[in-house]
Amino acid sequence: MYDIIYRKREGEELTEKEIDFFIQEYTKGNIPDYQAAALLMAIFFRKMSDKETYYLTKAMMNSGRTVDLSKIDGIKVDKHSTGGVGDTTTLIVGPLVASCGVAVAKMSGRGLGHTGGTIDKLESIPGFCVELTIDQFIEAVNRIKIAVMSQSVDLAPADKKLYALRDTTATVENMSLIASSIMSKKLAAGADAIVLDVKFGSGAFMKEIEQAIELAKMMIHIGESAGKRTIALLSNMDQPLGYAVGNALEIKEAIGSLKNQGPEDLVDLCTYLASYMILLAKKAETIEEAFNMVHSKLLSGEAFEKFKEFVRFQGGDISVIDDTRKLPQAKYMEEVKAETNGYVQSIRAADIGSAALILGAGRERKESKIDLSAGVVLKKKVGDPVHYQETIAIIHTNQFEKIEQARKMILDSFTIVPFSVEKQKIVHGIISKNEIKIL
Repeated sequence: MYDIIYRKREGEELTEKEIDFFIQEYTKGNIPDYQAAALLMAIFFRKMSDKETYYLTKAMMNSGRTVDLSKIDGIKVDKHSTGGVGDTTTLIVGPLVASCGVAVAKMSGRGLGHTGGTIDKLESIPGFCVELTIDQFIEAVNRIKIAVMSQSVDLAPADKKLYALRDTTATVENMSLIASSIMSKKLAAGADAIVLDVKFGSGAFMKEIEQAIELAKMMIHIGESAGKRTIALLSNMDQPLGYAVGNALEIKEAIGSLKNQGPEDLVDLCTYLASYMILLAKKAETIEEAFNMVHSKLLSGEAFEKFKEFVRFQGGDISVIDDTRKLPQAKYMEEVKAETNGYVQSIRAADIGSAALILGAGRERKESKIDLSAGVVLKKKVGDPVHYQETIAIIHTNQFEKIEQARKMILDSFTIVPFSVEKQKIVHGIISKNEIKIL
């Protein structure tokens, strides 16, 4: 291990054997944290080549169980978002893609941060079961084309252990370490192809589009090297996605979106993601054909019916889907009113997320409990006109004492100017193995 640390400190390229040794022995507990931390810091400053990054990803993928989805009919396409505020995409994209006849076998985690992850959001639906066996998971996908289950703890365990160390040693923000963390879990989950939603902006991990492009290219290289066709979309997270930030609130917004009544930015992004998943699954020959398929499923109501079928199959109460008032409801709903006239120039997404966290919608630690009813619903987005004392957001919480703190954060997150402002587009680019296309 000393030699490996020394070689990386000197800027040398590590071999596949050296990286395998490090990951296997660290996962088993045979390498102490102080040596692993030293290597992480050397990687942070000296960086890793594409080859090293792929070897690291592969070693992390093989540190635990890998899922065999070969018993599922057809090409399995997964999607992954690099995170953000109000990211409800899986709840909409999954039924959309499944309604087009493409298998969606999705493993998701619980969220640390502003709101819960996809699993927490789905548990807002009474009775919904996310703890499936692999056999139940495969059966569900074969029967109705979609299933979502809680990610197994033995899926890429090296990633979990390494991430905890990165978090305490200030080595999180390294492209190779980020890319390998994401892709090791995606590859272990067994999909044939992957569509990545790489976000940039104030509410994303990557603040600038150039950083997002670099990360996307790295993850595509990993996916393609592993024999998985991989495409990335670049999407804007300078303001929250959609209007709702919170678990049950996002379920309600997803239902509206599947009825073709959702926010324009959220529906646009989901349409792009679903269309590229359909293209990679070879259900359409061109992206234009895939877009047409997706739009027809939205307009016909088939995507919404697929969502109901999915909820029913996993034990959820589908009466909640028809009457969203049955979703968890917060005791207090407080309006946040504008203090001036003008137009919304910006909304700091991270601050809206922090307000939702304060209200109880997320967890800062694994053991923290989530209030599924809590969160924030925006009433205005960038480019919208605003009048003095007009409602710009609604707070949902069961903690009365948190309302004023959240109200101040929400007000401070809005920048309102006296001149008109253009609305923000959501998708800024598409990256594949051979092309970077900026829209």
